[in-house]
Amino acid sequence: MKPRIAIPIPTSTDVAYNQRSWPQYAAAVERSGGLPVEIPIDATPTAIANLINTCQAVLLPGSPADVNPQKYGQEPIPECSPADNPRENVDELLIQDAHNLYKPIFAICFGLQFLNVWRGGTLVQDLSILPVNHAAGKSVAIAHSAAIAPDSLLGSLLDPSEAPEQDDFLRLPINSSHHQAIGIPGDGFRVAARCPQDGVIEAVEGGQASEGATSHFVLGVQWHPERSYDISQSSRTLFDRFVAQAAAWTPRPIHTSVA
Repeated sequence: MKPRIAIPIPTSTDVAYNQRSWPQYAAAVERSGGLPVEIPIDATPTAIANLINTCQAVLLPGSPADVNPQKYGQEPIPECSPADNPRENVDELLIQDAHNLYKPIFAICFGLQFLNVWRGGTLVQDLSILPVNHAAGKSVAIAHSAAIAPDSLLGSLLDPSEAPEQDDFLRLPINSSHHQAIGIPGDGFRVAARCPQDGVIEAVEGGQASEGATSHFVLGVQWHPERSYDISQSSRTLFDRFVAQAAAWTPRPIHTSVA
């Protein structure tokens, strides 16, 4: 059976955005052998939890919203977009379940930012003062490159012809549609990639710190590999590995004590 991949609806405020974006994530999961499962963000927590329980992995997609800065100890600046509480609430349920049961997590753009905050990290609220146009948008196929550590999980998934080595890092051309980024990485995260021009964090990886990075597949990227699935072998491999991890996932044994 195909592994079921939970993908929340990206936003509670923009139906047109959902209609454009969610099918792209779903198509990438399907083409890599998974079964995308739409997680509503307007249902009851019980209904959402019941649906999450049927899934083997979690994909956290992008969103036009920004994470509520108060969750990482800051007040919003004027450039910060409004938070989307329904989306954040669902992401919390998904992440908590995935961490409790060691389900694979693949986080993209906003999904990565929220996951980082959930893990105790912070965000940079606006990148517009930097020299790189990180908010290039979906119409720009290659906005800049990412310098990726060759010994990282992410580095092991890249096509060598697409990401040649330069100055001890793999240089992968990527798209870019964000104006925020990770500030301080969350607990247990390893920085796997940065923008070489300005040092902005482009990818992190690693399961819970207490259990070690190899026991729990958690990978987050700041770009959108679902958009480049057709033109990038590396993008396809990211989804292939994620779905393969989902297929291999088995529930953690639950031990109960008997007094």
